Amino acid sequence: MNEYIRECGLSGNIPRHVAIIMDGNGRWATKRGLPRSVGHRAGMEALRDLITASSELGIEALTLYAFSTENWKRPRDEVGTLFSLVVEYFNREISELHEKGVRIRVLGDMSRVPQKARAALMRAEDMTHDNRGLKLNLAINYGARAELVRAARALAEDVSNGGMAPDAIDEAAVSSRLYTSGQPDVDLLIRTGGEMRLSNFLLYQSAYAELLFTDTLFPDFDKAHYLDAIREFQGRSRRFGAIK
Repeated sequence: MNEYIRECGLSGNIPRHVAIIMDGNGRWATKRGLPRSVGHRAGMEALRDLITASSELGIEALTLYAFSTENWKRPRDEVGTLFSLVVEYFNREISELHEKGVRIRVLGDMSRVPQKARAALMRAEDMTHDNRGLKLNLAINYGARAELVRAARALAEDVSNGGMAPDAIDEAAVSSRLYTSGQPDVDLLIRTGGEMRLSNFLLYQSAYAELLFTDTLFPDFDKAHYLDAIREFQGRSRRFGAIK
């Protein structure tokens, strides 16, 4: 157990993979009589402490639901603001993330992402590719059903070209075709903002995840809230279908 874990009052049972649905940015702004864009910016600012804490705790992977395949239904100016913030965030933070050994991976279909945001994300992936620290996954233009369709097509292609027999398709084969290939399944999935649904997020990887829903809006979800969520995770009995 590292010293940081002790300082935070946690046990050694740290989740290997944490996923967060970052909900409530718009409502945070609306409650304050501010434009929704201000809430999205406040949400971006909240990320720094969560990423730092995850790295210090020795968490292997942190996956953040930044933009879903359904979010294109939002007003065009809000979508534009979200992607502008992605560019701004990485222009400002990438050097520090790289120094901390964070490796960035984008989960999702990048083809529809605006060019500036796509370039910033690809640069972040390339710069941090060989890092050995926290795996920071950004789900952008991501949907779990689309991810599973993508994996099914890859498996069908392998069978069609003779590279795999149909009866060789197992869970490992499916997992290896997901965006999160090579990473552990989700142990703890947190959704801020009071809603209690998964919203098409990491459905395969979260099969045995502990789910935690909080009314706290994401811009207010700070390090203290995050550590409380991990403490609750540590207090749960994970049986994976067995009896203890």
